Amino acid sequence: MLSIRPASRSDAEAAFDIRRQAIRHQCSIVYTAEQISVWTEMPLTDGYRDSVEQNYHIACNDEQPVATGFIDLQSGEIGAIFVLPAFMEQGIGRRVLAHLEQLALAAGLVDIHLDATPNAAAFYRRCGYEGQAQAIYFSPTGLELQCVPMRKRLLMEVAASSTTPGA
Repeated sequence: MLSIRPASRSDAEAAFDIRRQAIRHQCSIVYTAEQISVWTEMPLTDGYRDSVEQNYHIACNDEQPVATGFIDLQSGEIGAIFVLPAFMEQGIGRRVLAHLEQLALAAGLVDIHLDATPNAAAFYRRCGYEGQAQAIYFSPTGLELQCVPMRKRLLMEVAASSTTPGA
């Protein structure tokens, strides 16, 4: 059974491994081998551990961590939606994203945003995000990656669902 919970500092290694596996499995179609290597061979840092503890959520299949998601409730940024390859195509990424959106709503956010990898942009569009323009994501480590900045207005979705009978 899938459950989603706030991550703890001790989840950082599992989150880092999920990230690495997902990037290697999914992103090689849009990034060079060198970019993938630089992106996934960075060491696990205390800064990453701090970020996991402060902003990440972990999806677990029973007790096994299988997916991650990040939300900064101050800025409205969502990111790090990564799913282990063996658990992809099962709706887990969508459930993590919906969970983060509910947290944003509960915090009073109306507008959320993310930088999608080009291979993930269609997924986010199916989830109601808008954005077509290509941009460059500048990682804190200096890596530059092509991305698609995307946004979603949450209140419009809530207003629409509240007018639906039975909602």
